[in-house]
Amino acid sequence: MGGLYALSFALSNTFVNVYLWKQSGEFVDIALYNLGSVVMQPLAFMLAGKIAKKIDRVIVLRAGVITLATFFSTVLFLGDQANQYLILLGALIGMGIGFYWLAFNVLTFEITEPETRDFFNGFLGLLNSFAGMIGPILAGFIITRMEQFTGYTVIFTISLSLFVAAVLTSFLLQRRSAEGKFYFKRILKERKENLNWRQITRAHFFQGLREGTFVFVIVVWVYIATGSELAIGTYGLVASAVQFVAYYIITRIIKPTFRKKLILFGGMILYAAIFIIVIGDLTFTKLIMYGVVVSIAYPMLLVPYVSLTFDVIGKGWKAAEMRVEYIVVRELFVNSGRIVSVLAFLATVTFFSEEKGIPILLLVLGAGHALIYFFIRPVRFTKEKGGESYTFARQKGGDGDSSGGTTV
Repeated sequence: MGGLYALSFALSNTFVNVYLWKQSGEFVDIALYNLGSVVMQPLAFMLAGKIAKKIDRVIVLRAGVITLATFFSTVLFLGDQANQYLILLGALIGMGIGFYWLAFNVLTFEITEPETRDFFNGFLGLLNSFAGMIGPILAGFIITRMEQFTGYTVIFTISLSLFVAAVLTSFLLQRRSAEGKFYFKRILKERKENLNWRQITRAHFFQGLREGTFVFVIVVWVYIATGSELAIGTYGLVASAVQFVAYYIITRIIKPTFRKKLILFGGMILYAAIFIIVIGDLTFTKLIMYGVVVSIAYPMLLVPYVSLTFDVIGKGWKAAEMRVEYIVVRELFVNSGRIVSVLAFLATVTFFSEEKGIPILLLVLGAGHALIYFFIRPVRFTKEKGGESYTFARQKGGDGDSSGGTTV
């Protein structure tokens, strides 16, 4: 099921932003769509968390996939009128993403062990990278071979079909009922008692600070520089191929003892890569160079970062009983960063010229990943306070991923 989700998102999610861009040619419209998504996601996580605690996690997973299928159905129905419902469309996909990933994380918690955490994060990255190699290039090829928006209709229809298949696949999963109240506020307050948890949530805010804007700017820039959807597919193919190899290597060599160093190196490389695209003229060659660099750096950062995050959660207060709440609080901070990021982007393109304002903004927001290390550096584990460790998983592909795609 995870494979169907990854492939469907790799096929179409990258091109939704370009589809909307072609309708209006305005960055403001793309930002409004993404704002709707990042505002809805934390709300969806909280609602999904309550349902997961009181009813069933598989039902939540299924609801997420159905909502995503509804999103693509709506885009197909609206056609060239889609740009008139930007916030609504963003909210719809944000709802689907929130429900899906809440259930995915909780179910993963129940079927994995702490000892397999780094391997699982790396393997999931490999899966997403593989989907990222196939999806964008196939979509780009189809779109460029058809007139106007016909290719987009075909791609969105394929994605809808894959999500329907994912819904049907979910019926093979054994239902997992849950009991207990939803203690969201209690886990939010736990930040005052638990230094590790406080630092990790702060780090996630800055993670979101970069993701909120980079998730759509890079994709649109590739289209602006080339005027071709096939170029977007080519970019995705190259970036994902490099990322695939990088995930494989990191998964093989990573050890818990040097997680923090990898996070530092990965974050610094990610920030340095921004200078490739903000200095001088914007060209496809420079964007490809940027894609290659960040595709090497993201696995260096994400594999140890995700593992460390859930080590902190696993040793937190009542981790087993409160696993849903910990995930929801984490997502609250990630999406808070994304919301700030998109609002800053909207302000920039409203009051300044896009040519001068966006590059400067990217240099500011792009520091988010580089700052992660300084928040996770104080994280320490002691045997006296440690308990049974638990695991969750969510692997993001990086710029342009939007929760399930490829590094773009």
